[in-house]
Amino acid sequence: MMMFVRLGLIIILGLLFVVPFTQLRSNVVEATPLETLETRCGWFSNPTPANASLYDRDGEWIIGVQGGYQAKGDWPNFGPKQWVETNVHYGYGCACLKVRVDRETSRVIEIVSARPRALSVCRRDRPLRRWGLK
Repeated sequence: MMMFVRLGLIIILGLLFVVPFTQLRSNVVEATPLETLETRCGWFSNPTPANASLYDRDGEWIIGVQGGYQAKGDWPNFGPKQWVETNVHYGYGCACLKVRVDRETSRVIEIVSARPRALSVCRRDRPLRRWGLK
């Protein structure tokens, strides 16, 4: 009889120990992973107020839409020789952005850092030629 009591006690203690860790593990598995940082380089386009996109070799990444979506973070600061004006002071330039993106919607979630590049860098990059920016 004593053996059955001891066995029952071992089982109960074991369950008390295992169940909380099983619960903890399931919470970790269900947690949403953080988006990783990516460096994306290409044409930064700001054709009109609050509208901006980055065109790289993978496609268009939406940064902002006037009256709607806006990514967190600062846009690159272009010098006069790094910027092509197409609409008063709106236009495009070449840049590299360290970003978090939502691949399903092709949106930039956050710009962590941004640095302008010489226009010639994007002009020489063959995959970027499809965007028609010069």
